[in-house]
Parts: sequence; structure tokens; C-alpha cells
Amino acid sequence: MNNTEEVILTGLRSNNNLHLGNYLGGLLPIIDIAKTRSQNTQINLFVPDLHSFTTPIDHSKLYESTINNIKYFVAAGLPLNNPNTYIYRQSRIPAHSELAWILECFTGFGELSRMIEFKEKSNNLGVDHVGVGLFNYPVLMAADILLYDAQYVPVGEDQRQHLEFTREIAKRMNAKFNNLFVIPESTKRHQQKFTRDQEPRIKDLADPSKKMSKSNQSARGIIYLSDSPEDARKKIMSAETDSVGIINYDKDKQPGISNLLDIKAHLLGKEITEVVYEYKDSTNYADLKKDVADVVANFLEEFQANLDKIDVDAILDWLENSEKSMNEAANSKLQEVHKAIGLRQ
Repeated sequence: MNNTEEVILTGLRSNNNLHLGNYLGGLLPIIDIAKTRSQNTQINLFVPDLHSFTTPIDHSKLYESTINNIKYFVAAGLPLNNPNTYIYRQSRIPAHSELAWILECFTGFGELSRMIEFKEKSNNLGVDHVGVGLFNYPVLMAADILLYDAQYVPVGEDQRQHLEFTREIAKRMNAKFNNLFVIPESTKRHQQKFTRDQEPRIKDLADPSKKMSKSNQSARGIIYLSDSPEDARKKIMSAETDSVGIINYDKDKQPGISNLLDIKAHLLGKEITEVVYEYKDSTNYADLKKDVADVVANFLEEFQANLDKIDVDAILDWLENSEKSMNEAANSKLQEVHKAIGLRQ
């Protein structure tokens, strides 16, 4: 590992079926961090495969999904040859699970009961289908972060409460055991550094009041990265719009039209104002849909061609080397914790 000024840590999903919203709002920002901030920064891109089954999944596909999604990041431009960038599977670093147990013993039941994501997901699943892992998930996330002295952890809005919990448990442990952990920066500092509020929030094509998410009931509003270009075209052409009758960028009054404009702008790397100007005073929604469908189809053709060229053996070698380095770093921190809490001398 290199001696660097700071550590940025973020996760790569293990779950299958990444979609266009994941690509624009998740993959590209992570790749941008890896490309632009790694000269004097250690970039930890870990795969939270243990997190993946806090809610029901098909376990027979988990391993394959993990490798496939790493391939998706490489196809999208993640560099494989950067010495300051590490990619590793959570399950291959046993210290994550052990530190989580230790931190759980210093965490209050009430703290975890107040987590919004737990309440929302448990309500959706029903009490008989909620595992303890979903309840304890924020503690494992804290262990993921604190093992590596990560100062920055770019997260979406749904994870900000968990990041604040990580800061609190780190402060608690530091006060009791004399500064064990680096405390991650606050949510406000993260927003300033990574401008996450500027990242695209792509909406469901069938229901633009909701974000594009595989948890939505119907797949007809979701462009999966595995969709054929022709299937994607059909979904775009069937996208929900409105009866206003003129193309405007207004997310409140015309969310469907605005979503299509956002998709075109972000895939072409243009400012939204530039794309909106192309349709100034236009009343032809069909033309807009056709234009967006062409852009999405061209993107998928190029992305899937890149995916077919990826050397899986190179990815596995990269994982093995990163996991060796991360095990050394994580075990070193875990030994510090053991000594502090009385497990070692």
C-alpha cells in the first residue's frame, strides 16, 4: 500500500441488473473519483457482498453478480492499473465482520431502531421476513469504513444517516479507548468535496415521480445495462409524459419530459441548458423520445461491446492483489482495537 494523504472509500454493488440510473448516478461518479483523485489519495472500492443479502436475493447468482458488476465498472472506464486504487470483496476480509461484532457491543438498540432505511425496508418486507442483518447493517457499514481510516465516504441520500452513525460510534470508541479511529468527515463536507447533489437522479420511465430503481414493481420503466438496444428503444418510446403539449424542463410540472432531457444530456455529456435549447418551443414529444431512444441505444451498443472485451482473469488477479493488501491493513487496525479493548496485550 502507498502512503497517501487521505482515504476515499466507496462501495460497488453486488446485486445484479444494474440500470441506467445506477450508471449515471453511481458508476460514473466512482470512476471519476478513481481517475481524478488517486494521485495523492488512496481509493478503496469495495464490494459489499455481505450487505447484499440483508434483503432477499437469489444466492445462487451472488458470486456471478459480484464479478459481473465489477466488469460493468471496468466497461464504464474504471482503470485497472492504478497503484493507489484497491478493489476488494468485503467477504474476503474477515476483519470487517469481527469489527462489526465489536462495534455492535457498543451500540444501543435504540440507535439502530431509529434508522430510516431499516424502517422502510422492514415495512415493505413484513416482520416475518426481516433478518437481524438488516437491523445491524449500519454497524457493518461503520466497520467497513473505520477499518481503513477513511476520511471520505461518498454516499447517496439514503445512506447519510448511516454515515452519521459511523461518526458517532467512532467518537464513542475514541472517547473510551483513546482515539482508535479516524472520524469520517461530515455529510456537509462530503457534499462540498464531491458535489453529490449535482449528480443525476434518473427517474422511472413509467412513473417519473419515482427514481429508476429495480425495486419498482414493473421493469418497463427501467433501462437495464443488459437490455438490448431495441428493448431500450421500446421503453423510451413508451415513457410517460404529460398533456402540457410543449417541451419544457420543469421537474415539478413535467417530470417525464424533464427526465428524458436529463438522460440525453448526461449520456452525451452536455449541459442540460444546451439540450433544452435544442427543443425550444417544440411541441413534438415523439421527436424527443426518438432522439433519446437513439442516444440510449447507441450508448448500450458501445457499453456492451466494451463489456465483451473484458479480461475476467485480469479482474480476478486485481482482486487477489487488492485483497492481500486490504487484509494486511484491516488486520493491523483490528489488532489495535483488540489491544484497546483488552483482547491482546
